Amino acid sequence: MAELQTNEGGGKKKGGSKQKKISVHVDFTPMVDMNMLLITFFMLCTSLSKPQTMEINMPSNDPKVTQDDKVKVKASEAITLVLSGGDSIFYYTGLPDYKDYNSLKLTSYKADGIRSLLLKRNAEAVAQIAVLKQKKLELKISQEDFKTQVSKIKEGKGTPVVIIKASDRATYKNLIDALDEMQICSVGKYVIDKITPGELFLLKNRESKGALSQNSAN
Repeated sequence: MAELQTNEGGGKKKGGSKQKKISVHVDFTPMVDMNMLLITFFMLCTSLSKPQTMEINMPSNDPKVTQDDKVKVKASEAITLVLSGGDSIFYYTGLPDYKDYNSLKLTSYKADGIRSLLLKRNAEAVAQIAVLKQKKLELKISQEDFKTQVSKIKEGKGTPVVIIKASDRATYKNLIDALDEMQICSVGKYVIDKITPGELFLLKNRESKGALSQNSAN
């Protein structure tokens, strides 16, 4: 609180009036209490960040499912991303064809690149999740129900399984950008794996042949 202190001096001005000195003292103690209340309020109302878990497609334990069936299911759902550094990202679907380097297709991290591919492959799940988001906005379902149903949709049959592999030239930014696309495209089954020698062979030939064709065009 502010206090005004009046000090009447002994001197006199002309006309016989006494000179008054006024000093102002401001007490900031209540401000400290208010700051502590604000800090406590924000600490109690702010939600802590929750760790994100990675969902992977586990093999079936059903004895009726043969090994050939497992390979076919994985091949039909799998999309392998090969990060090569810069803005370039290669991918192939199903099993790799080591005899044809053109089976390794080139794309980018832009919206019309790998995101467009993942959205097309995961179109049904994306549409179902969009409906759930609208229901949550309209308060027809709770947040917990929304998370439970979204998790089931992402783990459902027919949803793509994305395998992310990084070459030596790939940066942490490339990996983070690829993981961001998993969240944007509602991909629930993805894993980070080591790149194989066969994929390195494909990548080397794909890049070298691509550079030769570009030079010949110029």
